[in-house]
Amino acid sequence: MELRGDDPRLASLDTLSGNQIPLHFLLRLHGHIIQVVFLYERSGNYLWHGALRLKPGMERRFASFKRLDYGRHAGAYDRPELVLTVSTALMFEFLETFPVFLSEQKHARFPGVPTPRRSELPAALSRRLLSGGRGVSEESEVAASSGGADVSSPQHPLLAEQRHLPGLVRQCSVISYSRDVDIGIFIADFRPDIIAAFRTAGLSLKHKFGKVEDSLELSFLSEDVKLDVFFFYEDGDIARSGRKFKYVFPGFSLCWAELLDLKVRVPCETLDYLSANYGPMWSVPLRSWDWKTSPSNVQENGAWPVAEWAELIQVY
Repeated sequence: MELRGDDPRLASLDTLSGNQIPLHFLLRLHGHIIQVVFLYERSGNYLWHGALRLKPGMERRFASFKRLDYGRHAGAYDRPELVLTVSTALMFEFLETFPVFLSEQKHARFPGVPTPRRSELPAALSRRLLSGGRGVSEESEVAASSGGADVSSPQHPLLAEQRHLPGLVRQCSVISYSRDVDIGIFIADFRPDIIAAFRTAGLSLKHKFGKVEDSLELSFLSEDVKLDVFFFYEDGDIARSGRKFKYVFPGFSLCWAELLDLKVRVPCETLDYLSANYGPMWSVPLRSWDWKTSPSNVQENGAWPVAEWAELIQVY
């Protein structure tokens, strides 16, 4: 059985969309099923496979689909190292680090985000996207890619956050007029060497607010772009982050998406997350934004004692 689907690499191109590519082969012999999963190279130098979805008319009893290891969701993986092996006159390439690949599989879900074609965007938004901002996008890409280097891993994931998530969903890119890049980290994934890791990646520390136990926030500079690192704290069924203000979100899990040719983490419940932060009109771009009054989910979160300011409010 052959299962095909749209090529996501062409999804944003009006003239080339709709091309079908093979996603899965299912081979059956004597009651046994062999699943062949096609891995495609994406522009962010990672591998992607599509979801396994039966089309009308396909034999639904061909296999026990719920028991298949791949295909419940689309997935994304770092490019693995392969070792060429010859066995019984056949040539195979095996994964050099198979346990690493298996650990990635647990966190590989890649639903992506809606990919609007330029012709489907509101006219005013299309004009904004086409008018300037390219330099800012390129600088943001540098900051985002540097921020992910040596910091993110399946055990310590980063997620595209705040200002750039609506840009990713609306136009599959960063917000062209913003010079800030936001990423988020669950506080449980905090590493003591995180500042050193960002510095090694070429970013300089601009300020540090709060402490690991409460309202930690870090900001770094890469040329003219500021990289803000927010931390999410578990609080029952909500997550919060902030600068003695807190931003309350419904609980969420992490998936993969692509932003500026980078494989980035995003909330799987993307629209719920955006609605919580920006309200029901999140799809309308806003040039004016104040971090302590504009978000729909901002709440006051107390104040630091004056005696602790030197430790908890550090500007470089």
